[in-house]
Amino acid sequence: MVAAVCKDLTDDPVDEDAFLAEVRAFLDQALTPDLRKAGRETIGVHSEIGAARLWHRRLFQRGWIAPAWPVAHGGAGWTARQRFLFDRECARNDAPVLSASGVRALGPLLIEQGTPAQRARYLPAILSGADLWCQGFSEPGAGSDLAAISTRAVREGDVYRVTGTKVWTTGAHHSNRMFAIVRTDDTGRKQQGLTFLLIDMDSPGLTVTPILGLAGDHEFNQVFLDDVRVPVANRVGAENDGWTMAKRLMALARSNNTPPALVRRVLMRTARDMAAIRDRLEPSMFARLARLQIALDAYEQLELRSLPTGRADAADPATPSMLKLIGTELHQQVAELAMEAEGPFAAASLQALDLGLADLDHGAHVTAKHFCVRAATVYSGTSETQRNLIAARLLSA
Repeated sequence: MVAAVCKDLTDDPVDEDAFLAEVRAFLDQALTPDLRKAGRETIGVHSEIGAARLWHRRLFQRGWIAPAWPVAHGGAGWTARQRFLFDRECARNDAPVLSASGVRALGPLLIEQGTPAQRARYLPAILSGADLWCQGFSEPGAGSDLAAISTRAVREGDVYRVTGTKVWTTGAHHSNRMFAIVRTDDTGRKQQGLTFLLIDMDSPGLTVTPILGLAGDHEFNQVFLDDVRVPVANRVGAENDGWTMAKRLMALARSNNTPPALVRRVLMRTARDMAAIRDRLEPSMFARLARLQIALDAYEQLELRSLPTGRADAADPATPSMLKLIGTELHQQVAELAMEAEGPFAAASLQALDLGLADLDHGAHVTAKHFCVRAATVYSGTSETQRNLIAARLLSA
């Protein structure tokens, strides 16, 4: 049956049973109790950074850190189906969630659009985990409307001098590099004056200020750039063509992500926690859990059928918006159920994790997760923006 499903969704002749056996054997051997604990306790978009980096190194040593990259560039060259199965097995085994902007977004863009020198310099460090990248897109006045970016880059000879600020920059405090879009021209349409740059986080004039989340967690940051010098050699694509590069990066990132795996992690933990307190929950709570499980199964199949080849340009233009909309709202519904199931223990804060009390521990985690996932329908385009894009596509069909 598994092989038959695989044949329906892709023409790739991979022996799926053998592939799954290999993946499961590796996970059994490579995932220590500490790594599994870090995976289970993940609150934000990646696990505790030390565990995430250790897991990155182990995947790199196995040759599996970049499943979607071509083998010629150090990747595994897997199909979309294989990537989906691998991420699902990682979720089922509580593997840490990686900080993967470099692997899933920038790396594929450099393979496609970068210069030979950029690929030689950056790809090996992305693969090994020596470089961690953050994304410098959003600004105080430019969120879903990225064309409104005002961070300025003025070229002087072989460098750009960059001044401005980026906000909601996930993981900037852990990262040593940032890819960003900046304004290099004010004439014409707003989208036509943007340029895509690669910026070292230790550059003079660059500072990072934390932004704490509702749960007191530190995931976001504001990045200030005060006359930061960036070599012209760090530009990806042509000057004033950054909008094209940014759109391509987002398309590649979406095609390399498997968001159902993130939802499955939360659903699995919710199911475990609810089972442990079954005697104090109403039957209707388990009915909601079952409905969410059915919705997740349907979402997984929708994703696989939407991008069976794994190519970033294989889907209908509205499909990425539809998948993002469904996935983030489903993620929020699961996190909300988990918090409701904890009852009064959901009032616990993250500080309760140091007390060694299981009920408070669960409550603190699910509440923090609920708060963190509220941002999912805002970042990478709000749900309202996604609905507008879907409607525009339907009206133009």
